[in-house]
Amino acid sequence: MTGLQVVEICAGAGGQALGLHKAGFTHTLAVELDATAAETLRLNLGGTVAVGDVANPEVWAPREYAGVDLLAGGVPCPPFSIAGKQLGSSDERDLFAWAVEQVAVVRPRALMLENVRGLSSNRFSGYRQRVLDRLNQLGYVADWRLIHSADFGVAQLRPRFVLVAMKPADFAFFRWPEPDGDRASVGEVLRDLMAANGWKHVDDWVRLADGIGPTLVGGSKKHGGADLGPTRAKRAWEALGVDGKGVADSAPDADAPHPSVRLPRLTVEMVARLQGWRAEDKWHFAGRKTSQYRQIGNAFPPPVAEAVGRSIRAALEHDGVAREVPELGADVHDPVYRALAGSDGFVSIERLVNALNEGSHASVERRLALLAQDFELEQQMTATGTKYRLGEFKGFTGQANHERHDYMERFRSRVS
Repeated sequence: MTGLQVVEICAGAGGQALGLHKAGFTHTLAVELDATAAETLRLNLGGTVAVGDVANPEVWAPREYAGVDLLAGGVPCPPFSIAGKQLGSSDERDLFAWAVEQVAVVRPRALMLENVRGLSSNRFSGYRQRVLDRLNQLGYVADWRLIHSADFGVAQLRPRFVLVAMKPADFAFFRWPEPDGDRASVGEVLRDLMAANGWKHVDDWVRLADGIGPTLVGGSKKHGGADLGPTRAKRAWEALGVDGKGVADSAPDADAPHPSVRLPRLTVEMVARLQGWRAEDKWHFAGRKTSQYRQIGNAFPPPVAEAVGRSIRAALEHDGVAREVPELGADVHDPVYRALAGSDGFVSIERLVNALNEGSHASVERRLALLAQDFELEQQMTATGTKYRLGEFKGFTGQANHERHDYMERFRSRVS
């Protein structure tokens, strides 16, 4: 242990927490909205766990943790999920921009936020640019990386989009973790658990389950019980010898039918194993089966959190050889946003076309339409054509009068 301290927001059932502990971090505080998931954290982490809306100042005071080594979290995914409406900042559950804003208060040595791969799409290029530019203003160098969990021993695809930010002196030592090269199949990872009750056909099942599983879906409180996701995901699980229509209470009995006759279902323990929890972790989940499944399905895989955590730790300890740090804000995700944000007045579409480089009026207009979903966008008609000015960001960054407060008051029990 190095004594490095982490404050984790939206901590869930502790997938990220476990990985960060293995990487050498100790939790000073974990904050989680769901009371049952918070109980899971208490059962395993000990220490201080705050329960409630992370943006509620009555739940915790960010300023009290100023100077912590790492501020980390897995903020809500639905605002960016391809399976959803991708409302981004217009989704009242969005806390990504709010989390970035806490850097100005906490001033951590490092920031790590993870989310679904949808945030990496063209739809959110302006949103990502705003995040980079804000961290730039605060003196941090930031980088994004799409990480596939299967590259780190997790037997499912589960791509996660991760943001890491540090001050330049530390970022010079940061390098993203390299894939470990050992991809594990569903069958080999679950063989011992599937054979726990002596199922005589387990080896045939292992051969059938010789592949990487699709992304586990934890779902939300607004949707039914525990199953392995939408129809497409269930079909993928079926191809791997798994009945995805529900979650079993136990492994198949010794005389359970051959998988060609009836496919087995996964147990909660098996789902946790597929998410990256290991037997030696001795991690206990609070609540009933459906709650446990959701906690696990919504988690950040511990092996991925550990890999990124080790890279952050190495950077904070200046381990290795320093590299040249790119100029702050040099990584441009959306040049149209950058051109608008860098101007005090209206900007002509011709100037935006030039900023896009090899773009066209049509391509600029498409980007403007995407920006308008997350920002107020003003238009000015002139004799030479339409000009544009970037207005206020629509997202929640802590505003006292933001509609998110009313949403949380009315629907808190349904938010997950």
